[in-house]
Amino acid sequence: MGDLQLVKKFKVNDGFFGRYEKLVKDVVLPYQEKALNDQIEGADKSHCIENFRMAAEKLKTGKCDGEFYGMVFQDSDVAKWLEGVAYSLTQYPDAELERRCDEIIDLIGEAQQEDGYLNTYFTVKAPDQRWTNLQEAHELYCAGHMMEAAVAYAECTGKVKLLDIMCGMADHIYKRFIEDGAEGYPGHPEIELALLRMYRCTKKEKYKELALHFINVRGVDSDYFCKEKERRKWTVWGADPEDKECMQCNAPVREQKKATGHAVRAVYLYTGMADAAMETGDTTLTEACKTLWNNITQCRMYVTGGIGSAYEGEAFTEDYHLPNDTAYAETCAAIGLIFFANKMLYLERNRKYADIMERALYNGVLAGMQLDGTRFFYVNPLETLPGISGKAKTHKHALPVRPKWFACACCPPNVARMLSSVSEYAWHLTQDTLFSNLYIDGTLDLTENFGGKIILETAYPYNHIISYKFAPIKETMYVPLAIRIPAWSKNTKILLNGKPVEYEMKSGYAYIFGEYRAEDIITIELDMEVKRVYTSSRVAANTGKAALQRGPLVYCAEGVDNENDVLSLSLKKDGKITLSEYMPDKLCGIQELYAEGYREVVSDDLYSYDAPVTKECQITLVPYYSWGNRGLNQMRVWIPIS
Repeated sequence: MGDLQLVKKFKVNDGFFGRYEKLVKDVVLPYQEKALNDQIEGADKSHCIENFRMAAEKLKTGKCDGEFYGMVFQDSDVAKWLEGVAYSLTQYPDAELERRCDEIIDLIGEAQQEDGYLNTYFTVKAPDQRWTNLQEAHELYCAGHMMEAAVAYAECTGKVKLLDIMCGMADHIYKRFIEDGAEGYPGHPEIELALLRMYRCTKKEKYKELALHFINVRGVDSDYFCKEKERRKWTVWGADPEDKECMQCNAPVREQKKATGHAVRAVYLYTGMADAAMETGDTTLTEACKTLWNNITQCRMYVTGGIGSAYEGEAFTEDYHLPNDTAYAETCAAIGLIFFANKMLYLERNRKYADIMERALYNGVLAGMQLDGTRFFYVNPLETLPGISGKAKTHKHALPVRPKWFACACCPPNVARMLSSVSEYAWHLTQDTLFSNLYIDGTLDLTENFGGKIILETAYPYNHIISYKFAPIKETMYVPLAIRIPAWSKNTKILLNGKPVEYEMKSGYAYIFGEYRAEDIITIELDMEVKRVYTSSRVAANTGKAALQRGPLVYCAEGVDNENDVLSLSLKKDGKITLSEYMPDKLCGIQELYAEGYREVVSDDLYSYDAPVTKECQITLVPYYSWGNRGLNQMRVWIPIS
């Protein structure tokens, strides 16, 4: 069953993610629609829709009023927004919203050139420079995102106009790079995974062929971008073609051993590679993906699931270089890591992929959006200090409060499409097994597959009990069910109607095969004891420190809860950690942690010969995803141990 079929068949209930899906519908998508139309007062201008209007006008009349505005990849913001809308419409049909989307799609069609080419930057601003700057100009990247939107909109609404438009663009690209034999590959990978989605939707083999082409030629000529720069004589932002690791072209993809360069580009590429390996059975590609996955998750990933340690190039740096206050950890990169994990799960049914998918979702992604859905983080540091964060030259990227919008606004619509399609990651259905990867409260309609529905009920991530209820159409339904048991749950109970049930543990999944009646309930009781998390001693930033985690949630200390000073705090070694009751009215519903600790009282002098006075205190911590919602204040994830 295709991924988007599960999006259509799963209805999220009023649990943790139910709030987010309604927020996306009621606030996020309308807010972002206004942003794309430059209607948010005090926010950076987007101009996305206007760029399409100008492109359409120029194709119709030969000229247009105004100039292209925004990043060279500005079109992709519209694409991601449309994709998010498509998923949301499966949960909450909205004829008026769909009508406005159809109008935007009509406009996109009017901006398409006769040969199928679609890109407003080159239509409006640089019509004579098409395909001359693959390194910087993001033509293939923008096309990929619009292809993803086209597939989503077709499969979720049944309307194929955007799909037809993007088939025209895909055919144009195929002619250039396959039939005409043009050299090159994307500076920013994305189209690889998009073409595979197009292939599965349309059944056109040439789209798979084109995806494999871009994967297979990447890095074979590692000097391609250097040669391209010599030919083109123009630049977008002066990117260095000699920095081959930045664009993952330092070697053919099967020979790459470490995740390097721009983190979003990397995980988008790896997602396409894993998807291609699944489609073709190419074991060399599979092994390359496993090698890169292990390097990311064992050497280059933050405890929040964030990736990309450096502002320079928004990039991976070196193994174990994970600074907290200057972390980049772009929201899009956490989303891309989820894409990669999701495809790796199809290659290998191992909970380690779903565990990371969950970590990145609950921490790295959710932190990227304010709880009210109207402000967003591009960068997700693990420590902030007002007066330094967002101000010092080395910390200008690590903002301590979320802006309304960005000149480079890739992250906000990416969050919207991720949250509105969460069921794609929560469930996988193969020919013989239903896999439960994430615990999302809702109803999965599998009447056509197993003769009934499965209702997952839970107050997760704040409650440890997950219930699977069955609603057969007839007297019983047979369901081969595999449920992920997270690595952090050391003592897990699996029950059927309150009694132990037979199951087989395999690679972190509990396989349960049974025939169920309407009154049957499988219950998972997870061990959600608060854990102290420690890093390797090779991570210099975290030496002598610990982070606190409960279930999938990483916690942090904010100044607003701790006398406006988290830097003087330390955790008592083996000290008691208690959990508050659920607070429905605080930060949209959380549980706090209270840890025994110490506070150092030091001199105001920069340096002092007097030893600090230490006193016992209670440290209050909140879930990392909820930080930054109560004004400007300090925040710290990793806390020293005393």
